[in-house]
Amino acid sequence: MNRKIGVVGLGYVGLPVAVAFGKIGKVIGFDISDSRIEELQKGYDRTNEVDGRELELSNVEFTSDKEALRAVDFIIVSVPTPINEHNQPDLSPLIGASETVGSVLKEGTTVVYESTVYPGATEEVCVPVLEQMSGLAGGSDFHVGYSPERINPGDREHTFEKITKVVSGQTDEVTDIIAEVYSSVVKAGVYKAESIQVAEAAKVIENIQRDVNIALMNELAVIFNKIGISTREVLAAAGTKWNFLKFSPGLVGGHCIGVDPYYLTHKAQAMGHHPEVILAGRRINDNICKHIISSMVKTMLCKGLVVQGATINMLGLTFKENTPDLRNTKVINLINELHEFGFNIAVNDPVADPGEAKRFYDINLKDKEDLEQTNVMMFAVCHDEYRENKRDYLDYLSEDGLVIDIKGIIDDGDLRGEQTVWRL
Repeated sequence: MNRKIGVVGLGYVGLPVAVAFGKIGKVIGFDISDSRIEELQKGYDRTNEVDGRELELSNVEFTSDKEALRAVDFIIVSVPTPINEHNQPDLSPLIGASETVGSVLKEGTTVVYESTVYPGATEEVCVPVLEQMSGLAGGSDFHVGYSPERINPGDREHTFEKITKVVSGQTDEVTDIIAEVYSSVVKAGVYKAESIQVAEAAKVIENIQRDVNIALMNELAVIFNKIGISTREVLAAAGTKWNFLKFSPGLVGGHCIGVDPYYLTHKAQAMGHHPEVILAGRRINDNICKHIISSMVKTMLCKGLVVQGATINMLGLTFKENTPDLRNTKVINLINELHEFGFNIAVNDPVADPGEAKRFYDINLKDKEDLEQTNVMMFAVCHDEYRENKRDYLDYLSEDGLVIDIKGIIDDGDLRGEQTVWRL
């Protein structure tokens, strides 16, 4: 592989990609955040996806100077693709990255996008920007491909090199070039998609499938709660069948599962189709917070616990376990709803960055030893710290207190006295 690699966007996805290629050759790692570049140059990754030793061993030049990209001929773009307040795709980071790349693009370069988009976005949105900024013609002067990211934040088993890589290009020849480049680092192999749109669609439905299945589990949890039986026990029994899909109920946040479905629904509606199942799943998952809180309040009243003005120890703030990412966390929805009921919330999260919690949500995280005794404790995120030391945290719960166990990590044997647990 004789390509000179550049990676644009050094977040959860881009950094592992840059480091992987940096193990076999020189890589230019570009990000618009000067502070991010400074941290990486010092061997620190705030996302915890890459450790300091890997950064040290990898031949990556971290820079916020776009001019450094002029030295490469294979550029991988991996920037966020969020949604706005109306649940519509926000392509501004992708367009901004395309403007940056286009301004330094030279003939013969291949540009591969990894960001999640709706089918058609790469060729309809990104290519025109590259052409406008560079003055070059896509498909002849430079080439474009799409290879969807599949990195799972916090997952140390399914890493970039171990996940089959879907690749696609404007032509079969371009697809072959992209496949060759990725094959040099991805040991799991590559899959050549028929077209860029097929690859874009494949990526977006991966997370839609998870979203819809979790929505089913959340709706079942509401039903079983009303019946008075344990969702966890029902799923354990059903899971003994060989083809039962083992999903669990819970909060659906982050920048993938709770966001990506809106990219396809946006495209579907633009084509004149109203996607009922996908949007129904989104509504169910977005409303599960209300079910959790209403069930908690009812249980508190049944136990004779004071509701108005009560303090709750909230354990976990990040969008998922064992990752510091606070973007799009649904725990903040729980906190906001609880404030409306008049509760006081003490938030603990050993994985989250206190500065980001304050900056993003105006929350002052409490250290474990600073938690106070309360009548209610909510396990909102299943960090290993909580799972392995749950009895220590339960010491901060009163003898007749209530545990709200969203992730199903508390067993009846963990409780003492008149303590009770409500599970989703």
